Amino acid sequence: MHSKAKYPQPRQRSAILESTRNLKMARSAHRYVRGSTVMFYEWLDKIQAGAIPEGPSIWICGDCHVGNLGPVANHRGAIEIQIRDLDQTVIGNPAHDLLRLALSLASAARGSDLPGVTTALMLEAMMEGYEKSFAPDFDEESDLPIPDTVRLIIRQSAAATWKTLANERIDGPKPQIPLGRRFWPISRQENDQLTQLAQSDEIRRLATMLGSRDDDAVVKLQDAAYWMKGCSSLGLLRYAAILSVGHRRSDRQYCLMDFKEAKTAAAPRAKGAKMPQNQAERVVEGARYLSPYLGKRVRATTLLGKSVFVRELLPQDLKVEVEQLTAQEATRIAAYLAAVVGKAHSRQLDAVSRKQWLSELERNRTSQLDAPTWLWKGVVELLGIHERAYLEHCRKYALSARESERAA
Repeated sequence: MHSKAKYPQPRQRSAILESTRNLKMARSAHRYVRGSTVMFYEWLDKIQAGAIPEGPSIWICGDCHVGNLGPVANHRGAIEIQIRDLDQTVIGNPAHDLLRLALSLASAARGSDLPGVTTALMLEAMMEGYEKSFAPDFDEESDLPIPDTVRLIIRQSAAATWKTLANERIDGPKPQIPLGRRFWPISRQENDQLTQLAQSDEIRRLATMLGSRDDDAVVKLQDAAYWMKGCSSLGLLRYAAILSVGHRRSDRQYCLMDFKEAKTAAAPRAKGAKMPQNQAERVVEGARYLSPYLGKRVRATTLLGKSVFVRELLPQDLKVEVEQLTAQEATRIAAYLAAVVGKAHSRQLDAVSRKQWLSELERNRTSQLDAPTWLWKGVVELLGIHERAYLEHCRKYALSARESERAA
């Protein structure tokens, strides 16, 4: 049994989560951009009609920053770089994903102290990679040079094991979640509901679909904790749960499940778009279109009256980190990741729609810059808005920290 006395109790979570979120977003401008999705869409809502192209109504990521892409494994163990976070997914304008990715890449370039020329070249490379991905026989591994950053994370993903996952996510290979900075005790009510969910047919099928697990294996909750994770999602329900799968102790396997509350997406949806009203079902549906490997491994359910989606965390599921970039690596990453996004978009379109969307993207280009002017102008404006907001956030955080020190 965990000793819970020294850890945050459920009623204390909100204040700690808010403080943690503010600290994370104050650490760098790039992290601030990642955690300020709503600000991006507030800007979109204010711009003049026609300022960005209107693409076909398809499922989009909705929060397409660099950290939301990475290696994802399917239920058979195959690995592919795909979109890995679909909290904001909606049927919307694919240009929104392009802008969000461009802003994230440009922010990473600024954080790496790269010159503005490199940012311009990144946007050019990004559009080249995105448009290449619409070719019928496109394959990102053979049609684009794999950036060193991506190559390394693919190797790490391919070599990962349950022990890797346990050490990274729960600080040890034993089937128990150690309480501490990231994992907090849960209430009896939370534990009871997670126990019931673990034994439900839906979660049992999810837990037994991978590897060599028997379809009729007994699934039980082994351990669970509240998970302080992410940035924009802090404050929502989030649980890590270890489930045991097997009839006997000798054949028992363990899996780590992520239970995450689904909130209403900030991303604007296309007019007349028909999507699931249930927020978790919306996430699951978007994943099936945008990230097939992940889409087959995620389910929607209800926990404590809230809509949540559940997936088994696999050792191979990692994210692309671009804290420091060289000029050459920056353009390669921009092209490669944009191609991943383009592939997710293009698989939803027929040949005629693909051609029409590519033609629309070709508009508004100059002889000096191969990236569309709408993309360049949007990124420049968004960088300025986020930089001002980031500095103001840091000022407020510093004042708050000083007041806390004085009070202590």
